[in-house]
Amino acid sequence: MSRYVALLGSINVGGNRLKMDALKAALEKEGFENVATVVASGNVLFDHAKAPDAKLEAQIATVVEERFGIDTFAAVRSHEELKASIDDNPFVGENEDKFVHTMFLQEPLDRAAFEEFAEAYEGPERIAAGHREFFVDFGDGVADSKLGQAMRKLRLRGTARNVRSLQRMLDKMDGS
Repeated sequence: MSRYVALLGSINVGGNRLKMDALKAALEKEGFENVATVVASGNVLFDHAKAPDAKLEAQIATVVEERFGIDTFAAVRSHEELKASIDDNPFVGENEDKFVHTMFLQEPLDRAAFEEFAEAYEGPERIAAGHREFFVDFGDGVADSKLGQAMRKLRLRGTARNVRSLQRMLDKMDGS
């Protein structure tokens, strides 16, 4: 068994309310083991024999859709991938952890389209490409950002977590 994290999109935002104990119970009923949630925004740690892939991500999203009526997706990452989401973020250490995010994507990032967007984007945020994620430094704050609206052109489905939350998940995966 290996330890993974599922980062669910659109949970406890925009009216999609979901109690983490109900999510935990639903995943346990589907055979996920050692399930634990971290903060109330759809972060689930679990043990599973299967390596993370699109089928596992779809299975988690289907459970949430069928049991709770929430259209979501799950970005499933291993311990190493979660650690890399911090280590590979070029903005870590340059701003407060609450303003530096990793945006986990449902699909691999189209680097050419992303780079074209990044060159044309005139907002105050700094952005950088990853593989199945991209990185954002929101500068002085997330609340007034226009980045999400501008990125709709790329048709990316993603869910963001700040460095502080990612470190909390990583610590919990490590048993801290």
